[in-house]
Amino acid sequence: MLHDPARHEPLRTIGWDEARARSLIERIVVDTETRFSGDDFWPLHPRDAYDGDKGPAYPLYHGAGGVVWALHHLQARGAATLHRDYVPWLEPLRERNAASLAASGDAAANASYLMGDTGLLLVRHALAPARETADRLAALIESNTGHPARELMWGSPGTMLAALFMHERTAEARFAELYRATAHRLREQLAWFAEYECNCWTQDLYGMRSTYLGAVHGFVATASVLLRGRALLGEEFRDLEAIVANTVRRTATLAEAGANWRPTLAPWPGMPKLMQFCHGAPGFVIALARMPDGMTDDLLLAAGEAIWSAGPLRKGSNLCHGTGGNGYAFLALFARTGDSRWLDRARAFAMHGIGQTEAEAREVGRMRYSLWTGDLGFAVYLLDCVQGTAGFPTLDVLFTKATPPGSP
Repeated sequence: MLHDPARHEPLRTIGWDEARARSLIERIVVDTETRFSGDDFWPLHPRDAYDGDKGPAYPLYHGAGGVVWALHHLQARGAATLHRDYVPWLEPLRERNAASLAASGDAAANASYLMGDTGLLLVRHALAPARETADRLAALIESNTGHPARELMWGSPGTMLAALFMHERTAEARFAELYRATAHRLREQLAWFAEYECNCWTQDLYGMRSTYLGAVHGFVATASVLLRGRALLGEEFRDLEAIVANTVRRTATLAEAGANWRPTLAPWPGMPKLMQFCHGAPGFVIALARMPDGMTDDLLLAAGEAIWSAGPLRKGSNLCHGTGGNGYAFLALFARTGDSRWLDRARAFAMHGIGQTEAEAREVGRMRYSLWTGDLGFAVYLLDCVQGTAGFPTLDVLFTKATPPGSP
């Protein structure tokens, strides 16, 4: 079996209901705005309380920075009307996040894309572009080039993505150069593992040395950023797609139900069979959406079947390790193939996730105010299901283009 059944639950057979999806988006936005406090931003959800934290949280990943981004993203796409200006709060939010990292002994992690200053300054530049903000971003990205984590959340692949977002937005040469500099450093660090006959990066992360494969801490996350910026890279990367395809193929676990990937290159006894965005097939499908046709299509389609067979996750509707994140794999396959079966499956997961979101809100007494781990990310997923689009928040899209009035 490619997944652990205990981590999943049967899919509720509920027909697609766009009105219900839009209603939940509106409820999430209204409740989020109502709960905002200038002192504490948003209350921390019990599921986001790591190591006994009481909150609040500030980063792009699970804190107020991601909430502000999502609210404005939904408004720009015509799905919400905000009644508060959050821009004045972005610098105090960043300062508190920096102080929190320093208090936990992680002051050197300020450059982190998902947990540090970089993501928060990107949100600021998205909402209130300024030269000073761009300069601060450039300095942070440069400072993170040699980070030993070599993964998306803390390491240089995350700040490499930030450089690419900034280059796409501003066309400034310095951000293209920062992207290239990071990419070249990562190319030098890419190791060959003879036992597995493929390449992989190692991560010095959380006090351990690992070879993660997945779409947050692992190989395929870094590969996705390199694939996205392929046009900026030179001859040194002429074999990039072949290297990625070989590692993806060599590490896949195939069965009648489809394909999945283990969390790390080197298996360990009792390794869990995860089927979620951060570890497993959903993240691979989303991260490899820019692979050339024919190189991995068979594996991506097999992975889609495995995700569907496994069913929704018990951890709720969130993106990182929940039903919404798995559903984004179906949206990515719909965008890649044009086959409406994948959109239907994404919408089926959306309807199931609506029930999960509503049930958890009743249990806790409020919504879950975060992007990657909570209800704001799921609201973006619902909108993508409504519109038939596939832009994973802050991985595929950061600077949102406004939707013209009257658009679906």
